[in-house]
Amino acid sequence: MATTGGCLCGEIKYEYTGDVALKGFCNCKDCQRWGGATGLPNVVVSRTAFKVTAGEPKTFDVVGGSGKINKHFFCGTCGSSLYCELEVMESMTCIKAGSLDEPDVKEMQVEFYVKDRVSYQKPQEGAKQVPAFG
Repeated sequence: MATTGGCLCGEIKYEYTGDVALKGFCNCKDCQRWGGATGLPNVVVSRTAFKVTAGEPKTFDVVGGSGKINKHFFCGTCGSSLYCELEVMESMTCIKAGSLDEPDVKEMQVEFYVKDRVSYQKPQEGAKQVPAFG
């Protein structure tokens, strides 16, 4: 059975099949700015299990803290942050959990960039705490 998601306006839709490789919360400055939030929850799946089923997302590349390219995919109409592909994780797609049709992914396994976590945000309970990533 496929897990589905998409953007706010409904123009972009996607799905993935199979198991989630990792559930991680990212506090990096890029995720804070891209998501307009203090950090973003991510569901990481195999790129071969992920596909866009409607629309064509726009992309924006940034150099991440690892020094490698992070390709961000978003809706060009409503601006929703959808997923990213990181050079440092070439076989995986990092889906922004808030774009899932059922975004309650339960607890995070790891929290990245805890060095950038804002002071009023509590650590993700039960998640491994990692200062950075890559």
